[in-house]
Amino acid sequence: MADIVLATFNARYEHCSFGLRCLMANLGELAPKARMLEFTLDLRPAEAAEAVLALEPRIVGLGVYVWNARESAMLAAELKRLRPELTVVLGGPEVSYEADGQEISRSADHIIAGEGDLAFAELCRRLLSGAAPAAKMLQAPPPDLARVELPYGLYTAQDIAGRVLYAEASRGCPFGCEFCLSSLDRTVRCFDLERLFAQWESLLGRGALRFKFTDRTFNLDSGRASAILGFFLGRYRPGLFLHFETVPDRFPEELFPLIKKFPAGSLQLEVGLQTFNEAAALRINRRQDNAAAELNLRRLLGETEAYIHADLIIGLPGEGLESFAAGFDRLHALRPHEIQVGILKRLRGAPVSRHDGEWAMVYSPHAPYELRQNRLLDFFTMQRLRRFARYWDLVANSGVFALAAEELCRGAGPFGAFLAFSDWLYARTGQTHSISRSRLRNLVAEYLVSELKKSPVETAAMMERDAVNSRRREDGLPPRQALRRDPDEKNAG
Repeated sequence: MADIVLATFNARYEHCSFGLRCLMANLGELAPKARMLEFTLDLRPAEAAEAVLALEPRIVGLGVYVWNARESAMLAAELKRLRPELTVVLGGPEVSYEADGQEISRSADHIIAGEGDLAFAELCRRLLSGAAPAAKMLQAPPPDLARVELPYGLYTAQDIAGRVLYAEASRGCPFGCEFCLSSLDRTVRCFDLERLFAQWESLLGRGALRFKFTDRTFNLDSGRASAILGFFLGRYRPGLFLHFETVPDRFPEELFPLIKKFPAGSLQLEVGLQTFNEAAALRINRRQDNAAAELNLRRLLGETEAYIHADLIIGLPGEGLESFAAGFDRLHALRPHEIQVGILKRLRGAPVSRHDGEWAMVYSPHAPYELRQNRLLDFFTMQRLRRFARYWDLVANSGVFALAAEELCRGAGPFGAFLAFSDWLYARTGQTHSISRSRLRNLVAEYLVSELKKSPVETAAMMERDAVNSRRREDGLPPRQALRRDPDEKNAG
């Protein structure tokens, strides 16, 4: 039994909820009365409600994000229908902005907007003592990070054995990119490194190997970034894998010698390029030196063994198909290991909404609020681009069809060549999901032979080499798929 239940839906089992652990770590004297429940998106809300109510809580705190908004709303409604007396508290970026118009808000007794590490604990104290606040919406000020208890001791042996462990060294972002909720607070606050190192040392001693850092701009402070890289280098052992999000055009020189020391397969850098269109970037308050970004990418790819995962966004106000295609080809020429093509989302509270009128931006009203059309990209073009992004992930980013993907991108330009394949694949299947790997392999081979006029014998040999190389790669490296973001997590705040 528990007075307090903290619950959320993760996209997959491999992902731990860092937010729940931060809340639990800061409950203080209430922690023995609390339990954490983590669900995945394939669990029915009735089963989630059963797991919650079986603990007979007085308070339920739900972590709500763009990727679990639907499931969270259904769970909250189930809980209030079944136990009207239960106090439901919501938190997370999805409900921190524009909460009044959301269905889930009707099922909530209180909503904490902002960072809830300390605010949730204080609210629970008041609720359990019978002094509930009158206000439904509670704004939590950014906490003093020196007062925030670190959550790393809450990772269990099971977490360490089979899940990604999230970590953070800082909060906030100094940049103002309007598609991102971090642009609303450009103050960067840092955790004390000695406190962090002591906690991470303990995790490593317990066998932890996979860490994904949530810092928006890991390489912003070269001194702190160097210290963190040095910490893990000094404790390196086979299987260690670190993921960091980096700013591409501000890469301090002193980081390169450290990055060079990491063996292949141990360091993944997510590089947020987003766009090469300078006018579109400026329009959304994004300032990026494209030449410096390209130079840094070339150095990282040519001088280090880091795995480079580069991001581009489709649909920024003022960037049309021709511009995006040129940017994609420009990035492809640098040969990053992955290009993640994302569709622009109008996250709740994000300032990008100020462009809706001028650029006729139309977004889905349902999470993850992806762009449906704008002045330069009509609905049918956006549908083609959405399929392009999905198939690119399945074929090129997966690493399963490395040689075949090279062939698919030959022609006047990689973007146009792969878009032609994408159109053909959708015409043949009518699907973007639930395509088995074996069927996809056959379809790729068919396209190469029938449409690109490749030799059937050479194509079969190439597909076999891809299959062999894929098996060797999967046997020799940790699964990167688990270290990628949850679906729709990008810029979720």
